[in-house]
Amino acid sequence: MSIALATAMVVGLPLMAAAVAFAHPRRGRMATLGTGLLLLPVLAVLVLENLRTGPWRQDLGGWAAPLGIGWQIDALALTLLVLTTVVALAAAIYRLAERRLVPDSRQRRYFWPLWLFLWGGLNALFLSADLFNLYVILEMVALAAVALIAAAGGPALAAAWRYFLATLLGSTLYLLGVALLYGQYGALDIALLTGRAAEEPVTLAAAVMITLGLLLKGAIFPLHFWLPSAHGRAHAAVSAVLSAVVVTAAFYLLVRLWFGPFAGMLPGLPAQLLGLLGAAAVIWGGVLAMLQRHLKMVIAYSTVSQLGFGLLVFPLATAGALPDQAHAGMLMLLLAHGLAKGSLFLAAGCLAWQWGSDHLRRIGPPMAGGSLLAWIAIALAAASLVGLPPSGGFVAKWWLLESALAARAWPWAAVIVLGTFITAGYLWRILRDPLRLGSDDAAVVPAQGQPLPIPLAMPRAALLLALAAIGSGLFATALRSAFAAGGLAG
Repeated sequence: MSIALATAMVVGLPLMAAAVAFAHPRRGRMATLGTGLLLLPVLAVLVLENLRTGPWRQDLGGWAAPLGIGWQIDALALTLLVLTTVVALAAAIYRLAERRLVPDSRQRRYFWPLWLFLWGGLNALFLSADLFNLYVILEMVALAAVALIAAAGGPALAAAWRYFLATLLGSTLYLLGVALLYGQYGALDIALLTGRAAEEPVTLAAAVMITLGLLLKGAIFPLHFWLPSAHGRAHAAVSAVLSAVVVTAAFYLLVRLWFGPFAGMLPGLPAQLLGLLGAAAVIWGGVLAMLQRHLKMVIAYSTVSQLGFGLLVFPLATAGALPDQAHAGMLMLLLAHGLAKGSLFLAAGCLAWQWGSDHLRRIGPPMAGGSLLAWIAIALAAASLVGLPPSGGFVAKWWLLESALAARAWPWAAVIVLGTFITAGYLWRILRDPLRLGSDDAAVVPAQGQPLPIPLAMPRAALLLALAAIGSGLFATALRSAFAAGGLAG
C-alpha cells in the first residue's frame, strides 16, 4: 500500500461510509464497524513509516502551498489519529449493544452518518496544514458533535444549543485571526507562516484571537462553561468521543500554532499565561469534580482538569531544560487521557443503565458479569488518570515533572504533584461508596426496582480502552523517540 493511498483512506473511508449510512440506514452499523477495522491496518502502515523516516508532508493534487493545501504527518498527528480510531470503534461497539436494549427511533436514521462524519472530520483535522482548511473542518466537527449531543433529547437539547453558541463564537474569533494572518503575510499554510510570521502587533492580535477561539472550542479553562452539561447529558458513547478526542482537537491546534507560526512570541509572557491557565484548570476542574454527585459530571469536570496538565507544556518546553521531555509528556498525556476518559464514560453508561441512575449514592457494588467488568474498567482507567505505574498517565506526568525539575520550575512541579493528589481524591469518590462493604449495601435500590443485566459488549468496550490506557505506558519509549526524531512537522 502506498503512503499516499493510506493517507487518503484515513479521511476518505469514514466520509464514504457516512454517505453509505445516510443512503442505506440499515447498513450504518456495518459501515461503522468496517471503517474502524479497515483504518487500523492503514494507520499501522503510517505509524511504521513515521518511525522509519520521520515526519513528512503531502501536497494534495500535486499543488504546493500557497496555491494548494497539504497534509502533515508526524508523531503528534498519528498519535491522535490512532486515538480517534480506537475510541470511536470501541464507543461504536458500545452504542450498538446499548441500542438493542433501548430502541430509539428519534434521530436513528442519522446517528451513524453523523458519527462517521465526525470521525472523518477529526481525521482530516489532525492531518491538515492549512489554517482556512482547518476552519472548515472545525465547523464540520462542531456541527456533527452538536447533533450527536442533541440526539439524547431532553436536557441534552439545551446543552447542545449552549455548545453550538460557544463553538460558533470560537469559530468567529478563530476566523478573524486567520484573516489577519492572511492579510499580513499572504499565506495560510502553517509551514509557510512559520517561516514568515514576525513578532509584530498584527501577528500578536491574530494569535490572541485564534487562541481565544480554540480555548472556547476546547472548553479549556476559563472558557469551559459548556462542557460539563454537554458531556454529562449526551449518550455515553458520544460523551466518550467528545471528551477523549473532540476537545483534544482544539488543544492540538494550540500546540501546532504556538510551536509553529507563533513560536517566536511564545517564550516569556504567552508561555507563562498559558501555563497559569493550565494550573488553574488542574485545580479548579479537580475541585469541581470532587463536588459533583453524578458519575458522568465527575468525569466531565475531570476533563477540564486533565487538559490543564497539557497546557503546562508551553512554559516547560520554553524553559530551556529538557524541552523534548515536555513535548513527549504532552503527547503521552493526550493519548493516555483520551483512552482513560473514553473508558470511564462507557463504564459510567453501563452502571447508569444497570442502576437506573448515575448518582454516586444510587450506584450499587459490583455484581457478577457485566457490572464487574465495568468496575474493573473504572479502576484501571482511574489508575491511569491518577498516574500509577506502568500506565500511560504515569509516564506522561513523570516526564512533565522531570522537565519541570530539570528547569527548576518549582511552581509547575508543585501543580503537577498537587493536581495528581486532587485527581486521586475525586476518583476515589467514584470508587468509595459503591465498593463499601457492610449492611449499607442493601440500601442501594435501583430506580427500576432491581439491577438490570448489562450486555457484555458494553463493559468489554470500556475495558478495552482502560487496558489500552494502562498498556500505552509500555510504548512510551517509542513515542518519545519518534517525537525526538521530528514529532512536529514544520
